[in-house]
Amino acid sequence: MPSADNAHASDIRLTGLWGKMPKNWHGAISLMRLDRPIGWWLLLLPGWWSLLIATNEASQAIWLMVLFLIGAIVMRAAGCIINDLWDRDIDKKVARTALRPLASGEISQAKAVFILFCLSAIGLGVLVQLPMMAWLMGLASLPLIATYPLFKRFTYWPQAMLGLTFSWGIFLGFVAATGHWPDLAIIILYAGTVFWVIGFDTIYAIQDMKDDAIMGVKSSALALSGKIAFAIKRIYALALLLMTTGLYLHFTHWGIWTMGPILMGLHLYRQTSLIDETDPKMALLLFKSNRDAGLFMTAALGAELLL
Repeated sequence: MPSADNAHASDIRLTGLWGKMPKNWHGAISLMRLDRPIGWWLLLLPGWWSLLIATNEASQAIWLMVLFLIGAIVMRAAGCIINDLWDRDIDKKVARTALRPLASGEISQAKAVFILFCLSAIGLGVLVQLPMMAWLMGLASLPLIATYPLFKRFTYWPQAMLGLTFSWGIFLGFVAATGHWPDLAIIILYAGTVFWVIGFDTIYAIQDMKDDAIMGVKSSALALSGKIAFAIKRIYALALLLMTTGLYLHFTHWGIWTMGPILMGLHLYRQTSLIDETDPKMALLLFKSNRDAGLFMTAALGAELLL
């Protein structure tokens, strides 16, 4: 079992601004992963995509994008707490997560639940700024948020449940911008985003393959062991095909938006060429690079709206 004095046993290292905060804040900051923005970026980007394709005015898009930014940071933090509450006993036995605040005892379960309640209140405050139909769409995601950490206990594809959860912004953004339920184009775009999430979270899971195998924790990385790069190339290809199809059905023409799937596709192809199942550090770098892949799509859709 990892020891508490083994500094490299944790994936939490407060740096920059967060590291300069008062010491008694560090546990809460780490619990909410505020020092690790990649999580909220990957949660936020699908929502931004649907906002940009569903709005007709740049001012409306910017206002909604700001709300979604706040909501993504808050709900990602809440999701991390839920995940750590479910996994605190497992995290104690995994080198990378042994020093997380709940696993190490730095923060009590009661304090974690209180922070979760406060975050939920902020998230609700953001949600009520949106149309009533968006409230319903947002509330519909709560069962996914609450239960997706459990799926690693009985399926080798918990990444699929994470994909359904992290891609929900596609639906929420469309409803917030239009006041209508998602149409076929948006549903197909959502499906493509789900496969993108499955791909990058499988890369992320490479970091824990050894510990997960020992403990009986399941992941798509273990299911695909020995052929992860081969499989992710096809998962990403399916993601891009579905995304492009959904976007074309929405726009009904080829325009500047097509640069999004093209640039994103080139970026994802490079990712798959660098995957090494024996190199956890590279896996983390490749996982984080998906923010850039998503921003390529965001920039292209933003240019389509403006032009």
